[in-house]
Amino acid sequence: MAPSGVEQVLMQADRGQQGMDLEEVNRLVRSDMAAVNSVIQEQLRSGVPTIPAMGTYLINAGGKRLRPIVLLLAARMGGDCGPRPIPLAAIVEFIHTATLLHDDVVDGSELRRSNATANQLWGNAAAVLVGDFLYARSFEMMVQDGDMRILATMAEATSVISQGEVAQLENVNDPDLSHGAYFSVIEAKTAKLFEAAARIGALVNNLDAAAEKALAQYGSLLGIAFQLMDDALDYSASAEKMGKNRGDDLADGKATLPYIHAMQYATAAEQAILREALGGDVSAIFEPVWEIIARTGSIDYTLRVAEEKADQAIACLSGFPDSVEKEALAFLAAFAVRRDF
Repeated sequence: MAPSGVEQVLMQADRGQQGMDLEEVNRLVRSDMAAVNSVIQEQLRSGVPTIPAMGTYLINAGGKRLRPIVLLLAARMGGDCGPRPIPLAAIVEFIHTATLLHDDVVDGSELRRSNATANQLWGNAAAVLVGDFLYARSFEMMVQDGDMRILATMAEATSVISQGEVAQLENVNDPDLSHGAYFSVIEAKTAKLFEAAARIGALVNNLDAAAEKALAQYGSLLGIAFQLMDDALDYSASAEKMGKNRGDDLADGKATLPYIHAMQYATAAEQAILREALGGDVSAIFEPVWEIIARTGSIDYTLRVAEEKADQAIACLSGFPDSVEKEALAFLAAFAVRRDF
């Protein structure tokens, strides 16, 4: 059987034969990302001290910055387009950070990226309002760019993301959540911003409609794969690796794909345990839940679906000429689903 797109990318990286790895991706965008960080710091300036304090804390908390990196790489797929992508990449990071602020308030989260959440340090009200500021500042920056196509892309993305968050809230503590409802949520709340980042890269370089569609599809599939992997890791990885507590999704009442698959193949007695655990005291019941997740092969199933999405993302790049940017985008899709447990 021929290796999958993900396997091909990673085999090249392992052999070091014209292959990409994470260090090389970061090297490619290092100077641009330094410029993005400068724009972020500049745009966080405010006479209200809480805004730059919280903003700086969040930006310095780490994270892979995949969304702005995707935008920067996609913008180069049609050749050099100068410094214009820099503030646009900062906008995407601002939107992402705003959603994290609001998510942590809604979920009552105490830990993100191994650090205390902003709502723990500054309170829920301040976290929500600074998130609102980041949204508003992002749209100010888009108006300064002046491209209505980009403004329309991000306006739609923020609307879809918000609807995805509300849908997820409506689905809380639903042990019978369907595959379709689950994927609708992750396509909205996670994949949409990846899609927007990649599409903006195409728009900056005025790529044709087919290329724009291909990059947008790449971004969406990358986002789905990334979220699926996160959902698998929530049941499998330690707090040190995940930067949050294991089982947080279960404790928050979120039926993610491992849970949905396990419910489908569990016995009646096991289903009763899973129902009791959703939104309950995870510390008291996580091990029995983990045993059910493992017995039903639900982590492996989730990883297979994630890899299928990553393969599809890589395939979206096939129509573009070979370049280091194309290799980097392909590697990011492979990396998204092969992060350590």
